[in-house]
Amino acid sequence: MPAGRFVEALKKCLRARGITYAALGRELRISEASVKRMFSRSSFTLSRIEEILAALDLDLHEVARMSLASAAGPTELTLDQETALAKDERLISVFWLVLNGWRYEQIAEAFSVSRAELTLVFARLDRLRLIEWGKEERARLRVAKDFQWRAGGPVKKAYGRRVIGEFLEARFDSPLELLRFETRQLSPESAVLLKRRLERLVAEFNDFAELDSAVPGSRRVGVALLAACRPWEFSVVNALKKRRSA
Repeated sequence: MPAGRFVEALKKCLRARGITYAALGRELRISEASVKRMFSRSSFTLSRIEEILAALDLDLHEVARMSLASAAGPTELTLDQETALAKDERLISVFWLVLNGWRYEQIAEAFSVSRAELTLVFARLDRLRLIEWGKEERARLRVAKDFQWRAGGPVKKAYGRRVIGEFLEARFDSPLELLRFETRQLSPESAVLLKRRLERLVAEFNDFAELDSAVPGSRRVGVALLAACRPWEFSVVNALKKRRSA
C-alpha cells in the first residue's frame, strides 16, 4: 500500500475524531511542529503508528481498509444484485445492517426477525456474492462499502421516492437534525467549487461511518445526509423573466 494513501487515511481519521495536530502532539508528548513534520514527510516508525492508532482508538486494519477504499473509488453493484435487493425489503434491510457493521447475532437479538429467516437472508446474500458467510455466522462484505446505487437502477426506482419522502417528513428541530434550503445566484466558477466541497462533505460522512463501524450497533444511530446542488431558479422567478422579455 502506498504510504501517501495511508497518511491521508490517518489525516481523515484525525479530522473525524476532531483531533488537531497540537492535541495529538500532547498525546504523543512531542511538539505540534514534530507532528506536522511527521505527516508532511510520511516519516512514521512502527511504534509511532501504534501510538497514533491508540490515540484514535483504531487498529491498523481499519485505517488500511479506508486507504484502499479511497484508492479504488466508488463502484456499483451488478444489475442482478440490485434487482434482487429491490424486490425484497427484508433482504435489502439486512444487507444495509451488514454494510454498517452489524453481525448475525446482533441482528438476531436487536431486530424482529427469526433466526431461521435471518439464516435464509444471509444465505441469499452469500449466493448473490454480496457477502461471504463463513463459520460462526461471520459475514465479510464482498463489495466496496462506498459503492453507489445505479442511476435510474432497480433500487432507486423501487425506493428512491419513498426514501426521500420519509426523510423530509421530519420537522428537523431535534439536536441531531438540520435542514437548510438556500438559493442564491453564483458564477459558474463558484458553482463548481461548491460542488467539490459537497463531494468532500459526502466523503467525510462516509469516513465517519467507516470509523464508527467498530462501535456497537446499540451505540449508533442511523443518520441520513442529503447533499445537492444544481443550476435552478424558482418557477415564480422564471415566470417574471418571461413577462419582462415579452
